[in-house]
Amino acid sequence: MLAATLPPDYRPSDDEEFMNPLQLEYFRQKLLRWRLDLLREAGETLNSLSEGGIAEADLTDRASVETDRALELRTRDRARKLIGKIDQALERIENGTYGYCEETGEPIGLRRLEARPIATMSIEAQERHERMERIHRDD
Repeated sequence: MLAATLPPDYRPSDDEEFMNPLQLEYFRQKLLRWRLDLLREAGETLNSLSEGGIAEADLTDRASVETDRALELRTRDRARKLIGKIDQALERIENGTYGYCEETGEPIGLRRLEARPIATMSIEAQERHERMERIHRDD
């Protein structure tokens, strides 16, 4: 795919063709920045966790440090899953399906993609999907 050059103040707009080369490049760069931030944070976590054992003598302090570490590891696990979703979104940009609902084929919408660039469904399809999940969970 040929990457378009983005003007520095570019923002996708409903006045232009949906998922034109500028919009695709805008979201590609947004996803790559997000991925880089997550990887940088993961590296910082790894450094802080590898700095050694827990030196606190007080049991309460030790428990607090253990809880913080467990929370940090859960956060990193969520970030790892998010990186996978970002990679899938980047793949959709490459194969031309990015920005379109995987259920209906309709455009997802710029505002939704701006807020959640890894979205794979339109708001309507996502709500329908969640309603069905709730119904089946209650069975």
